[in-house]
Amino acid sequence: MNTTVNRRLVLTKKGGPEVIQIVTEPLPVPDAGQALVKVAASGVAFGDVAKRRGAIPGMPAYPYTPGYDCVGEVVSIRGADHGLAVGDPVGVFLVNGGNADYVSAPTSRLVKIPAGVDLRAAACIPLNYVTAWQLLFRVAKVQAGQTVLIHGAAGGVGTALLQLCQRSEVSAYGTASAGKHDVVRRYGGRPIDYRSEDFVARIMKETGGAGVDAVFDPVGGKDLARSNAVVKKGGYLAVFGMSSAVSRGALVALGTILRSVWYALLPNGKGCAFYGISASKFSNHENIVEDMRELFSMLARGQIEPLIGATFPLAQGQAAHELMESGPPPGKILIAG
Repeated sequence: MNTTVNRRLVLTKKGGPEVIQIVTEPLPVPDAGQALVKVAASGVAFGDVAKRRGAIPGMPAYPYTPGYDCVGEVVSIRGADHGLAVGDPVGVFLVNGGNADYVSAPTSRLVKIPAGVDLRAAACIPLNYVTAWQLLFRVAKVQAGQTVLIHGAAGGVGTALLQLCQRSEVSAYGTASAGKHDVVRRYGGRPIDYRSEDFVARIMKETGGAGVDAVFDPVGGKDLARSNAVVKKGGYLAVFGMSSAVSRGALVALGTILRSVWYALLPNGKGCAFYGISASKFSNHENIVEDMRELFSMLARGQIEPLIGATFPLAQGQAAHELMESGPPPGKILIAG
């Protein structure tokens, strides 16, 4: 890699993976209170696809660099170091900008990764595991002995939710296609085939009509009412995505958010909230840093095992997006090298 220039993916306009380009430019110069980080791995998330397709209200203006998160090594620091030093391995949640060779980020948002931790595994933490952690413990406040339903259980956030449930003694059902059921079982979940099974009927039958204590729904759209139907009184519906809007447009996404607000106001004894890691009352930079630090520590102790579904070099950013959009493998898709 040429260490005098920076490459980064750029989304030039709304559209398919073909709108992704690679630009080469001088290394970014950190502002005061920032560090320059040489990226070892960054993530590709369904949110990146949704933004590229114009399905998320309030998305950034084009052109911009995707990538919610990245991990790497501190190259230089300007100003306050917040306990960091050149050469330290770090992770950061950025919202956008991670799919690059180098990034500049505030040192206050960089979290040191414990020595010996594999950086590709660590790259699963800032978005996927922090999202899962906050959904479980900050939003729905799930307790040991409770039962939850996880939609998209074989995905990056889904597998993180399953693992955190497993270690917290929380029972989990997980919807996934039949070919991914072994992944759901591997992490202690009870799989439901969303293509051939009615998850409402299955949940209500196996819980004696009681329902579950929490549902985690990244789909939204017309099935949101069905997710709400299986939440027991005193339980919680956490909506953390709107993948249904990718093919149907931003109005579907807005409808999902408004329906979440409506459910939250209903006097039915159930809680509901729309959660977005970059825009939520449950999530701020201080919480993200705190939770990331705890999760990196858990990773170092072997208490969680991130699942990496595929890895692409930066030059194949279009291919990474194509895979995410067309039917991703279980786990997280990374860009590394």
